[in-house]
Amino acid sequence: MTLWMSYLRELNMCSMMLRVVLAMLVGGIVGFEREKKGRPAGFRTYMLVAVGATLTVILSQYLDFMLNTRWANVSQEIGIKTDLSRFGAQVINGVGFLGAGTIIVTGKQEVKGLTTAAGLWASACMGIAIGAGFYECMVMGTLLIIFSMKLLPLIETVVMRRARNMSIYVGMDRMENLGSVVAYLKASGIKIFDVEIEKSAAEHLEKVNALFSIRLPKQFKHTEVLAKIATMDGILAIEEV
Repeated sequence: MTLWMSYLRELNMCSMMLRVVLAMLVGGIVGFEREKKGRPAGFRTYMLVAVGATLTVILSQYLDFMLNTRWANVSQEIGIKTDLSRFGAQVINGVGFLGAGTIIVTGKQEVKGLTTAAGLWASACMGIAIGAGFYECMVMGTLLIIFSMKLLPLIETVVMRRARNMSIYVGMDRMENLGSVVAYLKASGIKIFDVEIEKSAAEHLEKVNALFSIRLPKQFKHTEVLAKIATMDGILAIEEV
């Protein structure tokens, strides 16, 4: 086993092919989870990022090997020096523009795409590890990334349902309904930390959107607040964000 691992860490045709195939498979596995949820970056994007990062590290190892063997005389004459870490660092910097393209702020002042952007960055790091032949890191990294994307949201949902702080997006057909919502919250002993109000007029119909940051009393359920506000007159939409 040790001999095989040593062989696969060398720069030979078998190890290079294995690294690229592993990067494609691992990147696809991580991206498949995002694809199912309809995120901007999915199966193919993650796969390409992982493969590209792996190829970059393999290239840096190849150049270092050639400059110290076949091209040694030429490199000494012209003073060429290579830094293996420089290529990997540029991959991490370069993947930033992909991550930035997946992050958006919705009309409800909600940030979307942060997990996808972080996943792309982690996929690039995983590709670098594969390209360097650090297979143990690849296995552990893949498991942790899948755990973060697949299982942690379930835990997060349970925790958020029991949290006393919550943010509510409410759409109303006129400004007067805002007072009714505020009156209900105060009467229920709910503290209001902040209210962001946005007015929009379309087809002679005034529409008011409000984002409430509130703190519930103990044993007060999120669904109870949402259900009560939804039954009020003039409420067009309500959602916890």
